[in-house]
Amino acid sequence: MFCNSSTPGHSTFLLTGFPGLEASHHWVSIPINLICVVSILGNSIILFLIRTDPALHEPMYIFLSMLAASDLGLCASTFPTMVRLFWLGIRELPFDLCAAQMFFIHAFTYVESGVLLAMAFDRFIAIRDPLHYATILPHSAVAKVGAAVLVRAILLNLPGPILLRRLLFPQISVLSHCYCLHCDLVGLACSDTQINSLVGLVSILLSLGLDSSLIMLSYALILRTVLSIASPGERLKALNTCVSHLCIVLIFYLPKLGLSVLHRVEKHSYPALAVLMANLHFLVPPFMNPVVYCIKSKQIRQGFLKRFQQKRVDVS
Repeated sequence: MFCNSSTPGHSTFLLTGFPGLEASHHWVSIPINLICVVSILGNSIILFLIRTDPALHEPMYIFLSMLAASDLGLCASTFPTMVRLFWLGIRELPFDLCAAQMFFIHAFTYVESGVLLAMAFDRFIAIRDPLHYATILPHSAVAKVGAAVLVRAILLNLPGPILLRRLLFPQISVLSHCYCLHCDLVGLACSDTQINSLVGLVSILLSLGLDSSLIMLSYALILRTVLSIASPGERLKALNTCVSHLCIVLIFYLPKLGLSVLHRVEKHSYPALAVLMANLHFLVPPFMNPVVYCIKSKQIRQGFLKRFQQKRVDVS
């Protein structure tokens, strides 16, 4: 890095594709682009079904619609720069655009994490007190939870772009991925980044760290409640209501864990693998969430089939 010519807020960042595979970027990016398209289509269908089917206006499905909306936001934050890089060969990204993308990527990630936590406690309430489930979680309470999750994501991520503006960057900086992340930008700075690193750490601990801990607590409470049920059939039925959510939690957190381990162990030995893991880290959850709920949720499947059959009748 050439820090002698550094200027605050006027740097240009170069996106990185798959190292060593630059000549094949078009082919390598085809499955990634397909995943993005399917993610957008799948989550849009989920939102449409929940919005238009009164039978799906329950807290669990309202939280699912919030999850789908955050997935769409995550796709919208990452997809444009990936298309620019892989299909148009445009690597340059100005500082302001990079900082904005960083904010939205992390904000939607925190929203998704918060919604997963809300869904975990929703399942706990539904299993512990099914008769008063609708009373404990009315639509007004669900709306307040959604608003709180969104406000938290904004407040935790707002200092990041603001504090980045005070840092000095080289005129040209090469990023590690095909989008802008906070830890990547801070690592490229030429000036002191202690405050930025501290703010980033606190942000992660108060979002992903806190949420994952509370999700584990909620499942411990769910397990204790299920074990207190006398009938084995009722136990299995109660646990089955959590399968979809548990799958989504694992899909959301495991790639993050794998990417973290890869960055510390083999990032420099296999740079293309690190980039692939980073892409999957953001692309797999939006892709898999609609798939999991369409497979496991009878109500979602019935809603989709009803709309599809109605469309066929209208066309006929």
